[in-house]
Amino acid sequence: MATHGRPGAVRKSKKGPSGGTGGLGRKALEGKGPTPKAEDRPYHKAHKSKQLAERSAAKHSGSRNPGSARNARGKGTEEMVTGRNAVVESLRAGIPAKALHVAIRIEMDERIRESLKLATERGIPLMETGKTELDRMADGSVHQGIMLQIPPYEYADAVDLATETIQKWKKGHINNAPLFVALDGITDPRNLGAIIRSLSAFSGHGVIVPERRSVGMTASAWKTSAGAAVRVPVAKAGNLNSTLKSFKDKGIFVLGLDGDGDVSLPDLTLGREPVCLVVGSEGKGLSRLVRENCDQIVSIPIDSAMESLNASMAVGISLYEISRQRSA
Repeated sequence: MATHGRPGAVRKSKKGPSGGTGGLGRKALEGKGPTPKAEDRPYHKAHKSKQLAERSAAKHSGSRNPGSARNARGKGTEEMVTGRNAVVESLRAGIPAKALHVAIRIEMDERIRESLKLATERGIPLMETGKTELDRMADGSVHQGIMLQIPPYEYADAVDLATETIQKWKKGHINNAPLFVALDGITDPRNLGAIIRSLSAFSGHGVIVPERRSVGMTASAWKTSAGAAVRVPVAKAGNLNSTLKSFKDKGIFVLGLDGDGDVSLPDLTLGREPVCLVVGSEGKGLSRLVRENCDQIVSIPIDSAMESLNASMAVGISLYEISRQRSA
């Protein structure tokens, strides 16, 4: 008897057991594994934030690489001054600025108003920036809705600066003999700023800082200099000892400041000559190699109850004595 089914339907009867997949379906059965983190999902906003952070980190790490971000004059890295007090004080001090970042719909007070006024008067670009971006740029610092972006300081080359200054002096373009201050192991930017200020007051020609393990021109140094950093160049020395040897070859006398000196400051006889004063940190003083490269070690007579003077104070006293000798 014929079996009538649906028109067009083909029925097949099974014959024997069906074959397996030979393991080919195992991968499908295992699933796709754990759910990726939000920052690893391209469609998630956390992914974009991660990319921004990575680009920022790459930029900063590159700027610390001497071969990539420093130009021929030793360009450093950018700095962000954060917080209402710090920003307005930096603007009052005339610190060079690249941009003033202000939070959208920021709550105004006198510091914000003054900051906006000073930035506008100086032609500093004003940037309305979202809180998320300000938080990222602040990198953990408290910004209070306002940040000042400081461009990298362009350091002169120490030997080039000395050469140019000596040539100007010999040609009569400057009246005073070259006068420099080199820093050995000083890391406090306020000391640097104070030394720049003293050097400007006593007609000096530049501050020399080592390439490594040394203070640099930060916003704090700018503020402490009270505007003198505009007039006194800061130069980088790849190797301080080699630089001091080059200075000596050019006829510049290298005088180290130390409590245990060869000569007392009032008895200094080289004040009228081209001079580079070298000052060490308050605790450690001059390093051994730097000390060996000095023509003289000069001490400042002080009360025996005091072990040492602050670096910037010692430099200020020494510069005064040199200036006095030169004007006598």
